[in-house]
Amino acid sequence: MRQQLPSDIDALCARLEELSPQLQSVEHWPGEQIQLLADAGVLTWGLPAEFGGLPATDVQVLAGYEQLAAVCLTTTFVLTQRNAACQRVAASSNFEIKSELLPSLCRGKSFATVGISHLTTSRQHLAKPAVTAAEAGDDFVLDGTVPWVTGASAAQQIVTGGTLADGRQVLLAVPTSIVGMKRQEPMRLLALSASRTATVTLDHVRVPRQNLLFGPIEQVMKHGGGGAGSLTTSALAIGLTAAILGRLSGEAQRRAELVPILNALEAEHHSARTDLYAAAENMNTSAPTAESVRQKANSLVLRAAQAYLAASKGAGFVVGHPAERAVREAMFFLVWSCPAPVVSAALREFACVIDDG
Repeated sequence: MRQQLPSDIDALCARLEELSPQLQSVEHWPGEQIQLLADAGVLTWGLPAEFGGLPATDVQVLAGYEQLAAVCLTTTFVLTQRNAACQRVAASSNFEIKSELLPSLCRGKSFATVGISHLTTSRQHLAKPAVTAAEAGDDFVLDGTVPWVTGASAAQQIVTGGTLADGRQVLLAVPTSIVGMKRQEPMRLLALSASRTATVTLDHVRVPRQNLLFGPIEQVMKHGGGGAGSLTTSALAIGLTAAILGRLSGEAQRRAELVPILNALEAEHHSARTDLYAAAENMNTSAPTAESVRQKANSLVLRAAQAYLAASKGAGFVVGHPAERAVREAMFFLVWSCPAPVVSAALREFACVIDDG
């Protein structure tokens, strides 16, 4: 059994699962759920002890994400975006900003999130950067649009960045109270609308150099950990798959013809979990890559959700049924931080295109 971080995770998961059906629209925000995470010590995971955090291995945090995603994907998604911000702050050499932000973040007294997709997978095809940055004395001036910011309306800090004229990039902790930042209305998404993901516009926003986390440097997102297509995303997909298969198991108990289907999907789920943790532990040179783990997890969660919908028949097609929700939530993994090779693999699978060799 993998080492579990010290928190009452089972009681927490039971309560999150109970509250999960409430998170279905932009009118809702998992504020109560985030407080439950804080009370259970989850918000301290993986952050430096000197600022109130609880040091943890990547494997421990992934296991926590997997278990939480099985009971409430929306809350867990919000948590990952908050943690991504915290981890970037913690990894910075800027001690002053760490001392200012991390203690309250660990206690759940403030909320931070990231707006970094434009520096990784989103809008990289554009000739002009989505967000430009310029040095102006002791400030960096940001202009442009940050396309995806989860929990923007609830955040006191957004970790985001821009590209300088010479191609170098900066990553900064930007307070949401700063002049020139405008948080748009949350998007109504196919799923996870309660994450209140929104576009943020930056109009000549002057961010003090003291808020600099990384840079100016080329490909700033390769510094400080994390990144697109990381194992975190796969852990959530595998966690959601576990929840789907649990519900499909209930159907299989009443219908013997579903048993071989369930068994095959459960075997694949076990294999995907094994690959996830092998990649996280990097036990040897033959360990799966993050990309291959993501492809496998994406394919599995999509097919498991469709199998559950088919098994649920017409009842599963009604809004509010767990199968209907599972299908929508599974689709999320096709677009969230999804690198081009993973998208290509999905498209080829959909078209039944077989790779040569």
